[in-house]
Amino acid sequence: MRGAIAAGHPLTAAAGARMLEEGGNAVDACVAAGFAAWVAESPLSGPGAGGFALVVPAGRRPARVADFFVATPGLGRPLPEGAEMHAVDVGFGGDSETTQIFRIGEASCAVPGAAAGLEAVHRAYGRLPWRELLRPAIELSRAGFELTRPQAHLHAILDLILRHSDEGRRLYSGADGARLGPGDPLRFPDLADTLERIGEGGAAELYRGELAGAIAATVQAGGGGLTRDDLAAYRVAWRRPVRVGYLGHEVISNPPPSSGGILVAYGLALLERTGRGALGSAEAIASLAEVMREQTRARGAGFTSGLHRGGLARRLLATGELARAAARIDARLAGEPEHAPAGGTTHVSVVDADGNAASLSSSTGSGSGVIVPGTGIHLNNMLGEYDLVAGGPAMPGRRLTSMMAPTVVAAPNGPRLVVGSAGSVRLRGAIMQVIANVVRHGLGVGEAIDRPRVHLDEPHLHCEGGFEAAELDRLEALGYDIVRWRRRNLFFGGTNAVEVCDNGTLAAAGDARRGGDGIVVEAS
Repeated sequence: MRGAIAAGHPLTAAAGARMLEEGGNAVDACVAAGFAAWVAESPLSGPGAGGFALVVPAGRRPARVADFFVATPGLGRPLPEGAEMHAVDVGFGGDSETTQIFRIGEASCAVPGAAAGLEAVHRAYGRLPWRELLRPAIELSRAGFELTRPQAHLHAILDLILRHSDEGRRLYSGADGARLGPGDPLRFPDLADTLERIGEGGAAELYRGELAGAIAATVQAGGGGLTRDDLAAYRVAWRRPVRVGYLGHEVISNPPPSSGGILVAYGLALLERTGRGALGSAEAIASLAEVMREQTRARGAGFTSGLHRGGLARRLLATGELARAAARIDARLAGEPEHAPAGGTTHVSVVDADGNAASLSSSTGSGSGVIVPGTGIHLNNMLGEYDLVAGGPAMPGRRLTSMMAPTVVAAPNGPRLVVGSAGSVRLRGAIMQVIANVVRHGLGVGEAIDRPRVHLDEPHLHCEGGFEAAELDRLEALGYDIVRWRRRNLFFGGTNAVEVCDNGTLAAAGDARRGGDGIVVEAS
């Protein structure tokens, strides 16, 4: 077989699979899928996004992470006064009243890095010509496609953001002016033009020249701080990934200054030491909850500064620190639980026939509602994400931290699992649970993703539909405040993964919670 790919939409996965069929490697497939996601998953990713790509090459070449997350704007311009963000309360639909507040508008827009990142990863590892990787996305933008039911549900949830501006209403409304529903067509000819310009002139088209001017002018007209200097100065940062052992495997993920990868590594290290009970049992759920509580504790005083200062991974994963955290977990599991005070992303996973693995996460947050007229460029709202800017305003040009955690689980003979997730602060838990389901519990990747998940949001333990009621009753008897969801829901993330099975075959699965898909490309 040529390889396998999993992504957040069937059309995204198909674009990457096409590159594998045409002789491309895992990175070619990942980059082509990343561009296709700008179209098929436009509420989640696009030219205005930021993200990360983890590449684990076959053989002895070192693994590296391309950090192309967003940066703080404001170079060459005094900070605008009086610019305000708009608060939007977004519900997740289905059977829960759970909501999340997003802040949007021009003042929420950070410097995007998606185009620069995809170009940098292709230049370092790609095999096919650059223009070929954009072709599926360009064709999709022009021909259009029908909204799937999961995508239409996402559009409904984010409707106040997608149609916040005149440009948004033009792009995301039907002929009758209503929001789009399942089966309605969606086309982005302006975005196709932007993609063609990037195909011809590279990512520089977005960071210098006319497109850069249009982006800066649009944001500044609404009081935002993004400047042409910010775009011209943006650079992709290459980093060494964080690594941790887990049940005879090595977990490789996104390092600081982002927080997601180190927290996934910390959680798995603790889960190996404290995990108990059969899958889905009250004991297993409690173990997950207590590990999540320790992850929250780790994000206390000094965590944010430690992400930028260095040494955080070494401190958190030190034997003594893990032993102390495991002792706290064991003590709580033996008695009453201690209740300590306490977006939108898409992901692509690929493995090719040579054993190269690529894991790509990108995000516009919830989207800012700011769409640059005539370009199809929907800008991010990362400055409006409380979790990313909790430390207050940063100096212009400084890279923001992120929860995104593209991850590869490596066995001694090569990659075992390539995985990542959407889900804002919930994505680290989704990744951790899928890895545990595959490595510890022996599930295939599809079943591992489909299993119900939990998320600790102090003092509540959210339990997705699918758990046995009797096990949740036992958790409540132990003192946990359980929020029972009746069904699966995108609140619990959107995890897409590729597995290398014991016999060397590949399996791929996308998360049905967000309409994902997996494709195994057979040899011709």
